[in-house]
Amino acid sequence: MSTSYRQPGVVLSDRRFTVPLDHDAPTGETIELYAREVAASDRVDRDLPWLVYLQGGPGFGANRFVGKEAWLGRALEDYRVLLLDQRGTGSSTPVNRQTLPLRGGPREQADHLALFRADSIVRDCEAIRPAVTGGAPWAVLGQSFGGFCATNYLSTAPEGLSTALITGGLPTLDRHADDVYRAAYPRMERKVVAHYARYPQDIERARRIAEYVLGNEPVLNGGYRLTVEAFQSLGTMLGRGDGSHRLHYLLEHAFVRTAQGPALSDAFQEDVQALLSYAGHPLYALVHEACYAQGDRPTAWSAERVRADFPQFDAAKSLAGDGPVLFTGETVHPWTFDCDPALRPLRDTADLLAERTDWAPLYDPARLAANEVPVAAAVYHDDMYVDTEHSLHTARTIRGLRTYVTDEFEHDGVRAGGPRVLDRLLALARDEA
Repeated sequence: MSTSYRQPGVVLSDRRFTVPLDHDAPTGETIELYAREVAASDRVDRDLPWLVYLQGGPGFGANRFVGKEAWLGRALEDYRVLLLDQRGTGSSTPVNRQTLPLRGGPREQADHLALFRADSIVRDCEAIRPAVTGGAPWAVLGQSFGGFCATNYLSTAPEGLSTALITGGLPTLDRHADDVYRAAYPRMERKVVAHYARYPQDIERARRIAEYVLGNEPVLNGGYRLTVEAFQSLGTMLGRGDGSHRLHYLLEHAFVRTAQGPALSDAFQEDVQALLSYAGHPLYALVHEACYAQGDRPTAWSAERVRADFPQFDAAKSLAGDGPVLFTGETVHPWTFDCDPALRPLRDTADLLAERTDWAPLYDPARLAANEVPVAAAVYHDDMYVDTEHSLHTARTIRGLRTYVTDEFEHDGVRAGGPRVLDRLLALARDEA
């Protein structure tokens, strides 16, 4: 039985499903998936087609909208929407430092986590689709990592899709994680340079904070060990539409005078802890690089290894001279697990995932080249999180895919630009159909 309730302009229903933990062992252990069904109040009795939304991440539950926020209002004009908490996220069966020890030691935990990539998420979608649509295909909207899942869907189960809409999430089909990060660090640097051009006063502020952190390595009020590399990773904010402004406001209140001299303010510590902690989405840190893994080549902490090829990100060297401290973002490192109390117990597990060499392929280029599903994708110019050139190369390999390339939005364009972005993609997909 589903529970229904109302918000302004919408009717919501809680849906729960049981699916196999391992779809290759369908009679084995099961997990629960949670999804929120959304219909417009004035269309709730209509027989509308379905759209399933796959959130970015990995590791994040679906957006908790209020009413018709962002793109949802536009989608509800044409669809009944299912906001799916992908396996391990949100209100679905959780995966975190509290639950993973139930699997056993680090080896068993790593084997468990290998079942939480795009391929398993798509098989979850196909397992629940008959119960939702009565067997009819549905549309998928994939944001960021959700777009990786949508591309896997087109590769493995296109018969389940009526339309595929992708926003900031066209993945590379065959490049290793090393290639992804070699392309990412220069984009990060461009974002930082643009931020400092907008807010030149932040150059000295960031240097002062980095110098303090490098000398003290403070433990934040919530238990997070703030290293200079962790401070630099606040640059992940620069990939969002308002991120540069929010980073500026964060830096301007970093210090407070105390009896012992300048120290990081409680307000700054509270904000940084919230921004850096993975307590609410540990899967992001655990399987982030595994999202790119295919075949027998390990990821081997790719972002950390590749960073060594870009010495301009070495904060100690920047502080020894007069150069700016560069921020980073969209990367996970071994030290991430040492800094964050929500991840510390899982460091050995993360190491085993980084060493893994038996990853299944995620995409089928031949099947994508013969694609018959209408597909439209928003590609954001100089997207900090997903490389534009990689995305456009993939777009050219998927038959019939139409792109909307724009520099009006950052990676979160489908939320910031909401109805306009979705309306453009729907128009492109219908033209293709």
